[in-house]
Amino acid sequence: MTSPTPPSSGTSGTPANGGTSGEKIIAVVVTHKRLEPLRRSLELVCSQTRPVDHVIVVDNADEPEVRELVESLPAPSSYVGSRHNLGGAGGFALGMLQALALGADRVWCADDDGRPESTEVLETLLDCASRHGLDEVSPVVADIDDPDRLAFPLRRGLAWRRLRSELFEPDAEGNVDSSDLLPGIASLFNGALFTADCLFRVGVPDLRLFIRGDEVEIHRRLVRSGVRFGTCLTAAYLHPNGSGEFKPILGGRMHTQYPDDEGKRFFTYRNRGYLLSQPGMRKLLPQEIVRFGWYFLVSRKDPQGLAEWARLQRRGASEDFRR
Repeated sequence: MTSPTPPSSGTSGTPANGGTSGEKIIAVVVTHKRLEPLRRSLELVCSQTRPVDHVIVVDNADEPEVRELVESLPAPSSYVGSRHNLGGAGGFALGMLQALALGADRVWCADDDGRPESTEVLETLLDCASRHGLDEVSPVVADIDDPDRLAFPLRRGLAWRRLRSELFEPDAEGNVDSSDLLPGIASLFNGALFTADCLFRVGVPDLRLFIRGDEVEIHRRLVRSGVRFGTCLTAAYLHPNGSGEFKPILGGRMHTQYPDDEGKRFFTYRNRGYLLSQPGMRKLLPQEIVRFGWYFLVSRKDPQGLAEWARLQRRGASEDFRR
C-alpha cells in the first residue's frame, strides 16, 4: 500500500486576521489532473474580500506541478498529494479532516473545474449564515458559460428551475419573495461553507462512494441531523453545466439521470442504490423504479440498459463497493 505525500505548507502570504469574529476559515479544494482550471479556481479563492486563513489542496494525481502551484499561492497553504485517486468523496473527507486538525472554525469547499463567481462570495455567504443562523450555507451553482442559468436543474415543489431568477418564488399575489435564502436545500460541495460543529455532527464524505452521490449523502445527513442549512441566492459558484445528464420523462414532469460516460453511469447508479437503502431515502425507491423503468423501456427502448441499472442498484444496496 502506497502512502500519500505528506502535506507541505506554503510559506508565502500573511494569515488573515479572521475578521471581526476571529473565525478561522480554511478552504478545501480537490483536484485531479486539471491544472489550468485549478489555477483559475485558486485565484478567486485567494482573492476574496474576506480572505481565507488557509488553503488546503488535495491532489488525487499527486502531480509536482500542482504542488508548485499551491506553494506559490499568496495565502498560507497546504498541499496534500495522494498516490491513490480518492475521488471527490475521499478528497473532501481528507481535506476536511486536515482543516479541522488545523483548527478551522469554518470549512469552505471548492472544486477544480469551477470557481466563485466574484471576490465577494465568501463574505456574502458569511453574512447570510450569520443573519439566518445557518450551520451550512451554499451558493447558487450557475453555468460557468452562462451565469444566468443553473449548472444543474433544481426542483422547487413540482416545478424544475433552470434559471437563477426562477429561484425567487412569487407568492399567491405574484409578489417575488425578497429573501436571500432557500432553506433546506443545498448543492454540495461547490462553494459550500460548513461550520466545524456542523462537520462534527454530520461527518465527512464517505470514501466508498468515490464520485457521484457523495454530496447527496451529506445532504441526507444534514437533513437528518437537524442542523440549519440552505442556499444563499445572492452568491454564486460557477461550474460546467451538468444538466445534459438529466433526461426529461412524462412530458418533462419528471427527470432521470443518464450520464453519457460509462464510468460515470457505474458510480451514479451503484451509489444511488446505496443511498436509496439509507434512512431518510428509502421512501424514494418506488419513484426511482418508475422513473428509470420508464426511461429505459419507453424513452430509450433499452431493456438491457434497465437490467444493468438494476444490477448496479442491487450492488449499491448490498454495499458492494468494488470498483
